[in-house]
Amino acid sequence: MPRATSERFSRTHQPSIKSAAASSSSKNHSTNEGTSAGVRNPIFNTEKFGQHILKNPQIAQTIVDKANLRPTDKVLEVGPGTGNLTVRILEKAKNVTAVEMDPRMAAELTKRVQGKPEQRKLDIIIGDFVKADLPYFDVCISNTPYQISSPLVFRLLSHRPIFRVAILMFQREFAMRLVAQPGTELWSRLSANVQLYSKVDLVMHVGKNNFRPAPKVESSVVRLVPLDPPPPIKFEEFDGLGRIIFSRRNKMVHATFMAKGVIEMLEQNWRTWCSTQNKIIDDDTKMKAKVEEILSSSGYSEQRAAKMTLDDLLKLLSAFHDEGIHFA
Repeated sequence: MPRATSERFSRTHQPSIKSAAASSSSKNHSTNEGTSAGVRNPIFNTEKFGQHILKNPQIAQTIVDKANLRPTDKVLEVGPGTGNLTVRILEKAKNVTAVEMDPRMAAELTKRVQGKPEQRKLDIIIGDFVKADLPYFDVCISNTPYQISSPLVFRLLSHRPIFRVAILMFQREFAMRLVAQPGTELWSRLSANVQLYSKVDLVMHVGKNNFRPAPKVESSVVRLVPLDPPPPIKFEEFDGLGRIIFSRRNKMVHATFMAKGVIEMLEQNWRTWCSTQNKIIDDDTKMKAKVEEILSSSGYSEQRAAKMTLDDLLKLLSAFHDEGIHFA
């Protein structure tokens, strides 16, 4: 994981005179919860970072309540914006670390708690969440900037030590893919990868008029609970299998493996594995026939990825591994 390029924003940081003046001159475009969704804020270009400020106080409170925060909890918040979720989290948690990309929003959030008891409980990291050095946390809460939806999920799932729960808001289609089940239209490589390492369920839908500026799509909130301990499956292997079969999810698995380049890639991986295991390579080995035999004997040759369960995928992965064929 690369080191953070982020700047840690101290609790006592004051916005620049220029920013303060701009904030003062823009009172009619306040970032408080009551602002109209139709007004584009002239100071905070939230769309630049894929952020849409949640302005509905009832939804903000529900999101925090769903986290079941404890007084001892350390909370990681991603994309706090101007703090409509943050101030509610601070009421219940021991500490909040907020990761914010926009320095101007970070300054606004700092001003919001300045001089209050909650100020001592808040740390702000300015920078890219994907690159930031994350502290220990028990709970993650995020109104997720849409560009980092997938990186955020997998960064969280790979974080150690394992956290207790995450309450995450995404664009609705992405959220529904996270919770999709085999045989449904949205069941995908993303669904399988996330559900292999966590229990994820839908919390609620959130209409676009609850944000400022209003996004073009609807949003949904999910609850993600990492499996502890995680399954002893190498992610790169499972994802490599998924990358192949979900590339043509409605085709039969046999046809997917016969697609251009797949057999060649598997043969190269197999030869590499044989070399590392000091296995003698039989030059007469026909990888295409080998793959077809694995698919046939495992019973998945005529299956379709769209209907394969996690157990099906794991059994198929194991069948390939038994023959020394790997996907990463």
